[in-house]
Amino acid sequence: MEEPDSDFRFHANALIFKFRDFFFPRRKILEEVGIKPGFKVLDYGCGSGSYIRDASEMVGPSGKIYALDINPIAIEMVRHLAALRSLKNVETILTDYDTGLPAASVDVVLFYDTYHALNKPELVMKELHRILKPEGTLSFRDHYMREEEIMEGATRKRLFKLKRKGKSTYSFKKDEA
Repeated sequence: MEEPDSDFRFHANALIFKFRDFFFPRRKILEEVGIKPGFKVLDYGCGSGSYIRDASEMVGPSGKIYALDINPIAIEMVRHLAALRSLKNVETILTDYDTGLPAASVDVVLFYDTYHALNKPELVMKELHRILKPEGTLSFRDHYMREEEIMEGATRKRLFKLKRKGKSTYSFKKDEA
Protein backbone atom coordinates (compact mmCIF):
# COMPACT_ATOMS: atom_id res chain seq x y z
CA MET A 1 0.00 0.00 0.00
CA GLU A 2 1.01 3.59 -0.19
CA GLU A 3 2.06 5.53 2.86
CA PRO A 4 -0.66 5.72 5.51
CA ASP A 5 -3.03 8.67 5.35
CA SER A 6 -2.36 11.58 7.65
CA ASP A 7 -4.17 11.46 11.00
CA PHE A 8 -6.58 14.20 9.94
CA ARG A 9 -7.36 12.62 6.58
CA PHE A 10 -7.86 9.20 8.12
CA HIS A 11 -10.25 10.50 10.78
CA ALA A 12 -12.16 12.57 8.21
CA ASN A 13 -12.58 9.50 6.00
CA ALA A 14 -13.65 7.40 8.98
CA LEU A 15 -16.40 9.92 9.72
CA ILE A 16 -17.57 9.87 6.10
CA PHE A 17 -17.61 6.06 6.19
CA LYS A 18 -19.82 6.07 9.30
CA PHE A 19 -22.44 8.05 7.39
CA ARG A 20 -22.03 5.80 4.33
CA ASP A 21 -22.37 2.66 6.43
CA PHE A 22 -25.53 3.96 8.09
CA PHE A 23 -27.28 4.54 4.75
CA PHE A 24 -25.64 1.67 2.86
CA PRO A 25 -25.00 -1.16 5.34
CA ARG A 26 -21.84 -3.17 4.69
CA ARG A 27 -23.62 -6.41 5.66
CA LYS A 28 -25.44 -6.43 2.30
CA ILE A 29 -22.06 -6.53 0.56
CA LEU A 30 -20.78 -9.27 2.87
CA GLU A 31 -23.89 -11.41 2.29
CA GLU A 32 -22.96 -11.50 -1.39
CA VAL A 33 -19.63 -13.11 -0.52
CA GLY A 34 -21.06 -16.23 1.14
CA ILE A 35 -19.30 -15.98 4.49
CA LYS A 36 -20.25 -18.89 6.75
CA PRO A 37 -19.82 -19.69 10.45
CA GLY A 38 -16.32 -20.95 11.17
CA PHE A 39 -14.71 -19.13 8.23
CA LYS A 40 -11.40 -17.33 8.52
CA VAL A 41 -11.66 -13.94 6.81
CA LEU A 42 -8.93 -11.41 6.06
CA ASP A 43 -10.08 -7.80 5.67
CA TYR A 44 -7.11 -6.49 3.70
CA GLY A 45 -6.91 -2.71 4.07
CA CYS A 46 -9.51 -2.73 6.83
CA GLY A 47 -9.38 1.03 7.43
CA SER A 48 -11.62 2.12 10.30
CA GLY A 49 -13.34 -1.29 10.37
CA SER A 50 -16.55 -0.82 8.39
CA TYR A 51 -16.85 -4.56 7.67
CA ILE A 52 -15.47 -5.91 10.95
CA ARG A 53 -18.59 -6.10 13.14
CA ASP A 54 -20.79 -7.77 10.54
CA ALA A 55 -18.05 -10.14 9.37
CA SER A 56 -17.35 -11.09 12.99
CA GLU A 57 -21.02 -11.93 13.55
CA MET A 58 -21.18 -13.91 10.30
CA VAL A 59 -18.19 -16.16 11.10
CA GLY A 60 -19.35 -16.58 14.70
CA PRO A 61 -17.26 -17.65 17.68
CA SER A 62 -15.67 -20.54 15.78
CA GLY A 63 -14.47 -18.20 13.01
CA LYS A 64 -11.77 -15.56 12.83
CA ILE A 65 -11.47 -12.08 11.35
CA TYR A 66 -8.03 -10.75 10.52
CA ALA A 67 -8.07 -6.97 10.10
CA LEU A 68 -4.97 -5.82 8.22
CA ASP A 69 -3.88 -2.26 7.49
CA ILE A 70 -0.69 -0.26 7.05
CA ASN A 71 -2.03 2.61 9.15
CA PRO A 72 -1.54 2.29 12.93
CA ILE A 73 -4.59 4.53 13.49
CA ALA A 74 -6.75 2.05 11.54
CA ILE A 75 -5.46 -0.83 13.63
CA GLU A 76 -6.15 1.09 16.84
CA MET A 77 -9.69 1.94 15.70
CA VAL A 78 -10.41 -1.72 14.91
CA ARG A 79 -8.99 -2.82 18.25
CA HIS A 80 -11.20 -0.26 19.99
CA LEU A 81 -14.25 -1.41 18.01
CA ALA A 82 -13.53 -5.06 18.84
CA ALA A 83 -13.14 -4.27 22.54
CA LEU A 84 -16.24 -2.07 22.61
CA ARG A 85 -18.40 -4.72 20.91
CA SER A 86 -16.69 -7.70 22.63
CA LEU A 87 -15.66 -9.17 19.27
CA LYS A 88 -13.34 -11.87 20.53
CA ASN A 89 -12.71 -13.36 17.09
CA VAL A 90 -10.97 -10.26 15.65
CA GLU A 91 -7.19 -10.05 15.34
CA THR A 92 -5.34 -7.05 13.89
CA ILE A 93 -2.27 -7.10 11.66
CA LEU A 94 -0.20 -3.96 11.07
CA THR A 95 1.71 -4.44 7.82
CA ASP A 96 1.79 -3.44 4.17
CA TYR A 97 1.62 -6.79 2.36
CA ASP A 98 3.22 -9.64 4.31
CA THR A 99 0.28 -10.99 6.33
CA GLY A 100 2.27 -13.47 8.39
CA LEU A 101 -0.63 -15.92 8.01
CA PRO A 102 -0.04 -19.58 7.13
CA ALA A 103 -0.39 -20.72 3.52
CA ALA A 104 -3.88 -21.83 2.46
CA SER A 105 -5.42 -20.76 5.77
CA VAL A 106 -8.03 -18.15 4.80
CA ASP A 107 -11.51 -18.82 3.41
CA VAL A 108 -12.30 -15.27 2.23
CA VAL A 109 -10.23 -12.17 1.55
CA LEU A 110 -12.13 -8.89 1.57
CA PHE A 111 -10.17 -6.67 -0.80
CA TYR A 112 -12.20 -3.49 -0.92
CA ASP A 113 -11.13 -0.04 -2.15
CA THR A 114 -7.47 -0.90 -1.66
CA TYR A 115 -5.97 -2.10 -4.95
CA HIS A 116 -5.84 1.37 -6.49
CA ALA A 117 -3.58 2.60 -3.63
CA LEU A 118 -0.99 -0.18 -3.82
CA ASN A 119 2.61 0.60 -4.71
CA LYS A 120 3.43 -3.06 -5.41
CA PRO A 121 0.16 -4.78 -6.32
CA GLU A 122 1.96 -7.88 -7.63
CA LEU A 123 3.39 -8.58 -4.15
CA VAL A 124 -0.01 -8.18 -2.51
CA MET A 125 -1.79 -10.39 -5.04
CA LYS A 126 0.89 -13.07 -4.66
CA GLU A 127 0.47 -12.97 -0.85
CA LEU A 128 -3.33 -13.15 -1.09
CA HIS A 129 -2.99 -16.15 -3.41
CA ARG A 130 -0.61 -17.81 -0.95
CA ILE A 131 -2.88 -17.48 2.10
CA LEU A 132 -6.20 -18.26 0.38
CA LYS A 133 -7.47 -21.82 0.64
CA PRO A 134 -7.82 -23.66 -2.70
CA GLU A 135 -11.63 -23.30 -2.52
CA GLY A 136 -11.43 -19.80 -1.01
CA THR A 137 -12.77 -16.51 -2.38
CA LEU A 138 -11.06 -13.23 -3.11
CA SER A 139 -13.88 -10.70 -2.86
CA PHE A 140 -12.75 -7.64 -4.84
CA ARG A 141 -14.33 -4.25 -5.11
CA ASP A 142 -12.73 -0.86 -5.71
CA HIS A 143 -14.92 2.10 -6.53
CA TYR A 144 -11.84 3.96 -7.84
CA MET A 145 -11.47 1.42 -10.65
CA ARG A 146 -13.41 0.39 -13.75
CA GLU A 147 -14.44 -3.23 -14.30
CA GLU A 148 -11.65 -3.79 -16.84
CA GLU A 149 -9.05 -2.58 -14.34
CA ILE A 150 -10.41 -4.85 -11.61
CA MET A 151 -10.34 -7.85 -13.95
CA GLU A 152 -6.82 -7.01 -15.10
CA GLY A 153 -5.59 -6.48 -11.53
CA ALA A 154 -6.93 -9.80 -10.28
CA THR A 155 -6.13 -12.00 -13.28
CA ARG A 156 -2.96 -10.46 -14.76
CA LYS A 157 -0.44 -12.89 -13.27
CA ARG A 158 -2.86 -15.83 -13.57
CA LEU A 159 -3.16 -16.03 -9.81
CA PHE A 160 -6.95 -15.66 -9.81
CA LYS A 161 -9.86 -16.22 -12.16
CA LEU A 162 -13.38 -14.89 -11.98
CA LYS A 163 -15.83 -17.09 -10.10
CA ARG A 164 -18.81 -14.73 -10.30
CA LYS A 165 -19.73 -11.11 -10.63
CA GLY A 166 -22.17 -9.96 -7.98
CA LYS A 167 -24.14 -6.78 -7.57
CA SER A 168 -21.42 -5.13 -5.46
CA THR A 169 -18.36 -7.39 -5.69
CA TYR A 170 -16.31 -9.58 -7.96
CA SER A 171 -15.56 -13.02 -6.53
CA PHE A 172 -12.35 -14.63 -7.70
CA LYS A 173 -10.94 -18.07 -7.00
CA LYS A 174 -7.36 -19.24 -7.10
CA ASP A 175 -6.13 -20.13 -10.55
CA GLU A 176 -4.05 -23.25 -10.08
CA ALA A 177 -3.14 -23.53 -13.77
